[in-house]
Amino acid sequence: MRDYREETRDAIEDYMNDHEYYINFANYDTADDLFNDLYDDMFVSDTVTGNASGSYYCNAYKAKEMVLSDIETVREALVEYDCDKAEIADAFLEERWEWLDVTARCFVLGECLADFIRDSEDDLNKLIEESKQ
Repeated sequence: MRDYREETRDAIEDYMNDHEYYINFANYDTADDLFNDLYDDMFVSDTVTGNASGSYYCNAYKAKEMVLSDIETVREALVEYDCDKAEIADAFLEERWEWLDVTARCFVLGECLADFIRDSEDDLNKLIEESKQ
């Protein structure tokens, strides 16, 4: 099973490939300027985080597999989002796997998007430059 960071990086690449023609690159000066708008869009994208509908896979069994295979990232997310122990216990006892899965995906989004922008900086800057001609 893959980890959340790997899956989210792939989801970001797919999102960018699917949405490249919808992004008005002329509104930006550098690739780094894209971050906030892309983050906001991807945060509520079911294809990146699952946060719009509350489910990335639309399958509780797959969400459970992912949560259990990368429990460390789930733990980091729950700590970062300041979830109390009762809420965490309830999520596991009530088998709210999709909520846990989406929480972890939202948690790693910023880091993965920053990595994507850094790794694609030349290509993104070229798209920005071409859109202003």
